[in-house]
Amino acid sequence: MVLQQARRLQGRPALQSKESGHYRDILWDTVAAEISGFARGLLALGLHPGERVAIMSPNCPTWAYADLGIMAVGAVSVPVYHTEGIPTALHILRDSGSRFLVLHSPVLGEDLLPHLGEVPNLELIILLNGEIAHPAFLTLAALLLRGEGIAVTALEQRLAAGAAEDLATIIYTSGTTGMPKGAMLSHRNLLSNVEACSHIFPVGPGDCCLSFLPLSHVFERMAGYYFMLSRGAVIAYAENSDSVPTNLQEVHPTILISVPRLYEKMYARILERALASSWLRRQIFFAAVHAGRAFVHRQIAGKRAGLHLRLAIAVARHLVFNKLRAPLGGSLRFFVSGGAPLARDIAEFFLAADLPIYEGYGLTETSPVLAANYPGHHRPGTVGPPLGGTEIRIAEDEEILARGPGVFSGYWNDAATSAAAFDDGWFRTGDIGKFDADGFLVITDRKKDLIVTAGGENVAPQNIESLFKTNKFVSNAMVYGDRKPFLTALIVPNFENIEKFARSRQISFLNHCDLVNHPLVLELVRQQIDQLQHGQPPFQQIRRFTLISRDFSADEITPTLKLRRKLVNEHFHQVLEEMYQPHSHGIHDSGFCAMERPPQ
Repeated sequence: MVLQQARRLQGRPALQSKESGHYRDILWDTVAAEISGFARGLLALGLHPGERVAIMSPNCPTWAYADLGIMAVGAVSVPVYHTEGIPTALHILRDSGSRFLVLHSPVLGEDLLPHLGEVPNLELIILLNGEIAHPAFLTLAALLLRGEGIAVTALEQRLAAGAAEDLATIIYTSGTTGMPKGAMLSHRNLLSNVEACSHIFPVGPGDCCLSFLPLSHVFERMAGYYFMLSRGAVIAYAENSDSVPTNLQEVHPTILISVPRLYEKMYARILERALASSWLRRQIFFAAVHAGRAFVHRQIAGKRAGLHLRLAIAVARHLVFNKLRAPLGGSLRFFVSGGAPLARDIAEFFLAADLPIYEGYGLTETSPVLAANYPGHHRPGTVGPPLGGTEIRIAEDEEILARGPGVFSGYWNDAATSAAAFDDGWFRTGDIGKFDADGFLVITDRKKDLIVTAGGENVAPQNIESLFKTNKFVSNAMVYGDRKPFLTALIVPNFENIEKFARSRQISFLNHCDLVNHPLVLELVRQQIDQLQHGQPPFQQIRRFTLISRDFSADEITPTLKLRRKLVNEHFHQVLEEMYQPHSHGIHDSGFCAMERPPQ
């Protein structure tokens, strides 16, 4: 697919990468040559079809060259998050039986060096940058030099011998519990997803997508990489996640792909600025939001907006919403969201601003997209209709079951878990959901994450957490209460805004511990939570919460920012259980000083 595109689009930019302070174009011709060079280097090393090669690197052009070069010789690409700890990386290298590792950093190489004896299958580490004087390491330049001795016809023969059903990649699920499992995806799995998305998303050579979600995650890999290359769009690599606001101004993307956390932060920042503005500007902003939501609700209902509402939304976009485009680079057409639930309020807000967020749904095991909103078929609060060629049904216990060309063949080296993942040919997603009257899929929660209260009520914690994170004083949250008489929550404050509040009230503080324990801060957050919960059924309301003085740590969230609930529950077990102890009076919200980790 990619090499065909290179021939069709030669002379045009395929990628953009920032070097020496400026983004430069990388032409399709160069991409094809780099893939060929990497692939021939692997042939020179004696790599055989079906053997595994791991990649441990942040997003960059060479990630793509390595990935596609591995596939070109019929081998299997095994991505590893470059932020993973050494134990997890070693597990993936051992479990996958990877023969080679493509590594971006000599620093990581030095960290791995003492552990090489634990991975006897690993023969060689190919360093993309720098060098290490050890026989187990080979520089990229040395690999490419070896490849020069391999004829292009040898690569062409290997390419011709490949089949759509061949294993393309093993993607280890980041996992919210335990060590990750390797999902096996074939070329057909991935290409079926690319093909189905090409029928519903209008993307072409005039588009540009900023890539910053990790390519080790299947969402970015398919939607922000394979799909973009298949459509001839330009992929621009962000320097890192912190540089995204700056890179947006430099690249001017037309498409942005992210998990909901980015949109939550954007929404909170917009509201914060509006609330900090003059009385007149605040009135204009909230009038625009009101008109925008009314307009969106008419659209969703399939009704034409009246003249008054059409005028109101035109004024709202001119005075308010159009100003949101400049910080995004000025050329953005739409967002894509996946990986976790997106709050409906946020989706409606950006749709009113004519910056739609098309939310989709899928899993690593499904390549990944099973359903998606798209132009002309967009309903906030849902994840859209099933993707073309994909079948979805709801089981008796409301679990979402799926089958289709994107569904994987099973887990690597784990026949028992693979068999348990299917029910009469249908893949068990582990998610709870339903279809609305028009066939749009609505996700309730992860089956294993559902909270069943002592009163027998089912509660979806992610919905509550997403709601809380729309507030400018809340950065993160975890709802707790399985088999308990009421719900509680751990709340990570947005300390930037909490500190502003503290200074405005002349609250003295030295650190975050002082803030989370201050009565006025606790009262402020309680007021915010009560406003957010207003009108919700009592069993879905948080009765008590604890503010914690640090965000969830790297081991408590996945690389795509999902909570590892079991681990958080273990780390904060005492804090969580104390919220259910009887107290003499009041709601007894509290703070907890957790600069590192609470005592076990």
